[in-house]
Amino acid sequence: MLAQEQPKLIGAIAKESGIPIKTIRYYDELGLLKTFGRTEGGYRLFNSDVFTRLNFIKRAQSLGLSLSEIKEFLDVHDRGDLPCDRIKVKLEDKLTAIEQQIQQLEILKQELKGILSGWSAIPEHTQATICPIIERD
Repeated sequence: MLAQEQPKLIGAIAKESGIPIKTIRYYDELGLLKTFGRTEGGYRLFNSDVFTRLNFIKRAQSLGLSLSEIKEFLDVHDRGDLPCDRIKVKLEDKLTAIEQQIQQLEILKQELKGILSGWSAIPEHTQATICPIIERD
């Protein structure tokens, strides 16, 4: 028979994961983590499966997913289903948004290059203008 694992205090989880206590508390408040309970002193206790959730949260954030999106996926998982299909849709949406941002940035880049390539001496200052080079169409 396997010995039952002892729940860990939030400080031990923070130390092992490298994630600040304040962040772990915040994730817990948002419902991203599941506490095992609390000590008599009110400290949060977690099972070691918290590391799997913390790793998932960090990886999902690094892919541009919001905490509310991540919570959605964890809720699906907690109901016993895999959220992979939902995650795929969100990642495809993120990719589309990134491609659109790249196009917009390319347009802006060309506009800035055009302005800078035509940069000339600044004309006389008048009250009606702030920077004539930018204000030109």
